[in-house]
Amino acid sequence: MSLHLLKAADLITKPITVIVGHYGVGKTNLSLNLSIDLAATSQQVMLVDLDVVNPYFRSSDHHEELATDQVKLVAPTFAGTTLDTPALPPEIAAAFEHEGPVIIDVGGDDVGATALGVYHDQLQRFADAGELAFYYVVNRNRNLTETPAGAVNVAREIEATTRLTLTGVINNSNLVDETDLSIVAHGYRFAREVAAEMELPLLATTIPIALTPAAQAAPEFTEAAADAALYPITRLVLPPWDA
Repeated sequence: MSLHLLKAADLITKPITVIVGHYGVGKTNLSLNLSIDLAATSQQVMLVDLDVVNPYFRSSDHHEELATDQVKLVAPTFAGTTLDTPALPPEIAAAFEHEGPVIIDVGGDDVGATALGVYHDQLQRFADAGELAFYYVVNRNRNLTETPAGAVNVAREIEATTRLTLTGVINNSNLVDETDLSIVAHGYRFAREVAAEMELPLLATTIPIALTPAAQAAPEFTEAAADAALYPITRLVLPPWDA
């Protein structure tokens, strides 16, 4: 039995993709990986950093990783500082006219998702046309989302705040450098419960790219995650104390 490995293009299938979730689940790292992978296929990607809450884990702090003409980064006015003033630049409006894929990395929980409210009407028009992907990222190893019920509760709060309907779940359960195949497998089973409770598809389970060869050679893992669609990612986001 072989693993089902995904590419970014398998997940980014709509003109606009919004990434939301609880604080610290890994939304920014996922958004960066998706953007870089898409850029490698010569697609013109726009990555919108809409995290106006957390000063430490923002897409806009990763200009070096995004050093390509294929990715246009749009960030809040105060991104890159410790100021959390929600100053949203007019350039974000250009996302709705961008010809390539647009990925919007949103701040944690319903508090961070309030920034989407400014653009609700535009986003709703894309949703009504079937051109908006609204992905909920889960990580069972983070506070308040350690149980399926907790993860679902956070998702419902985000939906209520944004007045938008989630379209899929992405499992990013990890313990950073301590992540191993058992953590990936347990996270997959956890996310399956969350997605089932929300009546949404579980679109992908991330796996550290360095673990992919071991996963392919481990029968017990392929059995435990037999139905998982795995998206290999690189850890790009580091806390200031590890950078």
